[in-house]
Amino acid sequence: MIRRREFIALLGGTAATWPLAARAQQTKPVIGFLNGASAEGFEPMVTAFRQGLTELGYVEGQNVAIEYRWANDQYDRLAALADDLVGRQVSVIVANTPANIVAKAATTTIPIVFATAGDPVQLGLVASLNRPGGNVTGVSELNVEVAPKRLELLHELVPSASVIALLVDPANTAHAEATRVKVLSAARTLGLELHVLNASAEGDLEGVFANLIQLRAGGLVIGPDPFFTSHSKQLAALALRHAVPVVYESRKFAAAGGLASYGADVTDTFRSVGIYTGRILKGAKPADLPVEQTTKVELIINLKTAKALNISVPVSLLGRADEVIE
Repeated sequence: MIRRREFIALLGGTAATWPLAARAQQTKPVIGFLNGASAEGFEPMVTAFRQGLTELGYVEGQNVAIEYRWANDQYDRLAALADDLVGRQVSVIVANTPANIVAKAATTTIPIVFATAGDPVQLGLVASLNRPGGNVTGVSELNVEVAPKRLELLHELVPSASVIALLVDPANTAHAEATRVKVLSAARTLGLELHVLNASAEGDLEGVFANLIQLRAGGLVIGPDPFFTSHSKQLAALALRHAVPVVYESRKFAAAGGLASYGADVTDTFRSVGIYTGRILKGAKPADLPVEQTTKVELIINLKTAKALNISVPVSLLGRADEVIE
């Protein structure tokens, strides 16, 4: 039986630990994960991001917390979501384009780690790749730069097609305009007639394929965008249903039945973003972390889909493929 004095002493000792526990809870770093797409569509990238964090010793729910903010393809919501994360004084913000541009406008003090398919210098995210300066650094892919290569690939697969369409998301002005300019230039070089189509919401996608039929387009190139990445499976299904040869950046698109994909591995990009985020949580400053550039691109051809579309894939193209799905 505990005496009254011993009980009071025990109670006092326990109470003394409460502020310590509260302080420990408060000092756990919090990452703000800001994204224009949806959680369901971006699940592989989030898993890769967590993997990168783990490699630096951070495990979500144990020694780091992550506040997810999804715009669900409504990019006009990003500013409010970014302001919310800034108001919560998160330790670092992780964002892809265009969320990273919005995040940079929202804070000059909270570190920002970006993933982008475009040129971060041209986007105004950093002063230079080697010396980012300020509070922003991250990982850059080649997916905007290689957009013309997707057109060339489609031309190799369907050489008889003289009319081709390009799909962009006008809400993502940074990627849409750069992609349009590059692909239009490549189309002129190849002597192709190019039509630019727009989609910013799931409800737009059916209309895109209806327009392809009206334009008598022989194929479609999809520009890089988080919205399209998160809807890769739906885009592949629509392409199959309408029997349209389509090339996109995402391996997930080809695996789901799209004709071909050509681009950087977005999941690997987010793993690198996780590593950079971990380094910042350990004390590194964004200004001292050069922008990482992923130079590897993958060509994946779905031979089963090619056969369904009566497309004879050149042997030389099969030889260049990193993966052939049969």
